[in-house]
Amino acid sequence: MEEKLALRRATCGGSTLGVDYLSLIDRSKLHYKRSDVTPIFAEPVAFKALVDDLVAPWRSEKIDRVVGTDALGFVVGTAIALKLGVGFVPVRKGGKLPVAKQSTHFNDYSGAEKVFELRANPWPIGTRVLLTDEWIETGGTAQAAVELIERAGGVVVGIAAIAFRKNDQTAPLWAKYRCHGLWPEQV
Repeated sequence: MEEKLALRRATCGGSTLGVDYLSLIDRSKLHYKRSDVTPIFAEPVAFKALVDDLVAPWRSEKIDRVVGTDALGFVVGTAIALKLGVGFVPVRKGGKLPVAKQSTHFNDYSGAEKVFELRANPWPIGTRVLLTDEWIETGGTAQAAVELIERAGGVVVGIAAIAFRKNDQTAPLWAKYRCHGLWPEQV
């Protein structure tokens, strides 16, 4: 694994630590049609570089909370929240929250109808929120999370993801919010 952590300065999304974390992504797609980013999480130096690069556009901004979407958005979002010294709030899959909540229906990247939930009154009105996820392909999950955040009185200051596609479906998110992705190939 050490050889995969070769230094690379000008590429890799301008990694602040010069670590080529994108080379750790498993692109084999043996059991799923998407690549697997979880090997990055197993390498502390790579994971730290990833988190540093994900928060880079918001270093000088006030962020009160980080929201991550179920499930890998929890990993990415919690790490970012710790880096920023702010709280983390999860957006859960339907039926998972055992407390008062609000919910929204959406279609995910596969076209399947899903439900997201956010606990009721998760923050004071006007709370500045950074939304995070691992992969934003069609924007359905991100748009559902944005809806819940804004309905709860949060202000979305940006959306960060390891892979964030730019296409007709995600264009409204890119147009309205400050968006940031690190993996341009998104294979």
